[in-house]
Amino acid sequence: MNRFQIRLINNEDRKRVAQFLIKKWGSAEIVTRGHIHHANKLPGFIAEIKNELIGLITYHIYKSQCEIVTLNSLIEKKGIGRALVDSVKDAASDAGCKRLWLITTNDNTYALRYYQKLGFRVTAYHIDAIEQSRKLKPEIAHIGMDGIPIRDEIELEMLIQD
Repeated sequence: MNRFQIRLINNEDRKRVAQFLIKKWGSAEIVTRGHIHHANKLPGFIAEIKNELIGLITYHIYKSQCEIVTLNSLIEKKGIGRALVDSVKDAASDAGCKRLWLITTNDNTYALRYYQKLGFRVTAYHIDAIEQSRKLKPEIAHIGMDGIPIRDEIELEMLIQD
């Protein structure tokens, strides 16, 4: 495999980012903790090989916190996801953030393992939060990975050192 490149999302990428998000998430709108993010308009990074999009991360900075809103890698076990997370961590640190955090759902055991390997810790379990999210985004599936009902949000965080 050719080595991938990581770069900032620019305005010319916005249509391609929106299409990617729709394909991977069903919509460019992502709901976390009762907030709708228009992920196609957020800052982020793209992983590419020869101008082909193979990974994407979007994030939202609010005060001293940075939330990872979406993360996708089309090629696993090549360091793409880690490189994207590291890019956001650096951007968050540069912006003065002290906390990098994200939400996943109770069915996404793969993400729970993955983020903990990267150094994130589970800090909150929001029971039945998806019921509220479906009021904002009704197309959220009821059954997720491995046939597990999607009900809860799991919050993970990593503290950013100066």
